[in-house]
Amino acid sequence: MFSDLISPAIVNLIVGSTLETLYMVAIAALIGTLAGLPLGIFLATSGKGELFEAVTVNRVLGLVVNATRSTPFIILVVAIIPFTRLVAGTSIGTTAAIVPLSIAAAPFIARIVEAAVREVDQGLVEASLAMGATPLQIVRKVLIPEALPGLVLGVTLSVVSLLSNSAMVGAVGGGGLGDLGIRYGYQRFMPEVMLIVVVVLIVLVQSVQSLGETLAKKVNRRLRRH
Repeated sequence: MFSDLISPAIVNLIVGSTLETLYMVAIAALIGTLAGLPLGIFLATSGKGELFEAVTVNRVLGLVVNATRSTPFIILVVAIIPFTRLVAGTSIGTTAAIVPLSIAAAPFIARIVEAAVREVDQGLVEASLAMGATPLQIVRKVLIPEALPGLVLGVTLSVVSLLSNSAMVGAVGGGGLGDLGIRYGYQRFMPEVMLIVVVVLIVLVQSVQSLGETLAKKVNRRLRRH
């Protein structure tokens, strides 16, 4: 078992699968943030009496976000296979896995952004309005900077969630560490590979969490100095 554990073939598989996981998570986190950030800001500022008042649209988008978040990820992966094929040209592999990962990440990030923006002191918004700032200026110069520490922690939490989902998508041919653990650790009865996969995932999660917390603290200190 020990010789198999340290064999070059196993090491190459683990390194390759780790890179696939990082690729999936990085792209999905980027797409999810690009979609979830404006959506979250709109949800936080489009209620009754808010900057971009659009109550009906707010409620409809809220229902869509809640419905997507409530769908178990593995069911979402299977349900959108036709859409995944349309976008990626296939429903198997790391590139195809980015599609459901991004769709799952966007509403998750949107709700985190919404919560972070709503925590900003409304007195700052009212003061900005009194000085003649436009809603877009308030979003860009007040809401986003003030909510930045929460946004950083929220994106960090989203990346951790994506790492978990990327392992799950390996069960349906998505590649990455989850696929390696299932194919070798489970189907080929190689528990040492499963153990290494778990350890690598734990290291990745801890690294992302530590980096996110460090960035959030730096941003928070910078805001306090100003």
